[in-house]
Amino acid sequence: MFSCAPKLQNVEAPIEEAEEFSYTGTEAIPEKWWTSFNDPVLNNLIDSALTENLNLAATWEQFMAAQAILRREKSSLWPDIELVARSAVSRPEPDFAGGENFQAGLAAGYEVDLWGRIRAGIEAEEFRAEASFYDYQAAAMTLSAEISATWFQLLTLKKQLDLTNRQIETNEEIIRLIRARFTSGQIRAVDILRQQQLLESTRDQKIFFETQLRLLQNQLAVLLGRPPQNLSISPESNLPELPLLPETGLPLELIRRRPDVKQAYNQVLAADREMAVAIRNKYPRISFDIIAQSRSNNYGNLFQDWAYTLAGNLVAPLLYGGRNRAEVDRTTALKNQQLFLYGQTVLNSFREVEDALIQEQKQKDRIEVLERRLDLAQKTNKQLRIEFLNGLSEYLDVLLSLDQEQQLQRDILEARQTLLEHRITLYRTLAGGFETERTDSEEF
Repeated sequence: MFSCAPKLQNVEAPIEEAEEFSYTGTEAIPEKWWTSFNDPVLNNLIDSALTENLNLAATWEQFMAAQAILRREKSSLWPDIELVARSAVSRPEPDFAGGENFQAGLAAGYEVDLWGRIRAGIEAEEFRAEASFYDYQAAAMTLSAEISATWFQLLTLKKQLDLTNRQIETNEEIIRLIRARFTSGQIRAVDILRQQQLLESTRDQKIFFETQLRLLQNQLAVLLGRPPQNLSISPESNLPELPLLPETGLPLELIRRRPDVKQAYNQVLAADREMAVAIRNKYPRISFDIIAQSRSNNYGNLFQDWAYTLAGNLVAPLLYGGRNRAEVDRTTALKNQQLFLYGQTVLNSFREVEDALIQEQKQKDRIEVLERRLDLAQKTNKQLRIEFLNGLSEYLDVLLSLDQEQQLQRDILEARQTLLEHRITLYRTLAGGFETERTDSEEF
């Protein structure tokens, strides 16, 4: 087959070569990266969501539509064959010469893909179908990350509620103690009011955590493809320990495995083939038509005599007012646009990995600081209580120290959940696509 358009070549992102990532570990990332947390409930939730989430199902149907378009375009490589039949009644009889009332025949048409124009169009749809498949993989990756983050948020809120209940009990106990001291004249009434304010503030925190817990349960239900009122799940397990830092690999490896990057790459290739189609539209086209036909004035003699016609057609564009040239310019610009978008996608992928690595490292440092602050607050609170009991300090100092200690306890729980979310982001930015029940059952 002849070709007068540019050959398809590997496409490089229009960016400078990237250096290695700033941090790396030694652990390999499993295909189903969420299993690294060793949480059976999380594993079941994601497995269920991958088959029942409606947005993901819609993305799969988009891929199915792209596959159908590809099959439609491939049909252009085969002849078009049509059955033709005609029946008429003429009055008066006999009919005019050549005006037979009954006709039947076959007609076939075929265009020779002399310059590869049809093949280039098929290749464009192949790349679009590939891009649509990577859209599905990227959506599955995003869904698994959302499920993981939501589940860990639920676990954290359950721990926050347990902690808040204990803090309420502590504050109620302190109120009883200082009221007993108030009757003996050892404490002021304003100190009771301040402690009551702390108690009500803690109760307010409890209401906030209960509300967020219910909202997250509703969010999880929708992610699982279920009505919120139909899902009953109680997060009872503890937050998992942070797995070891995964191996980040080289930036070039990231480009080759991330589905969103591969999607953008295939869009560039599809645009390249569309440009090839536009270029080849400027060249002549050769097609053949074959017609076999029988005519008669009655059914009995319809298939006795046959006539055959073979026609060859040559169509060469001569003067289209610059229309073909404009189409080449348009598709060239679209190809360049997709190339720049691909480069931007690659840059974004590098940034996401670097951001996740930095956020995780700094979050670990923050947790260490919070734990030291909590230790100091607990020691300070203990010392202030002793001094207060001995009449050496005001109760306001004890109250402020207690409030700070309880807030730090809540902050540490939230910080540990945030650390897990940073790891989820890191897994999502580093991992490639994974198989689902749909991809396992589909023939590619």
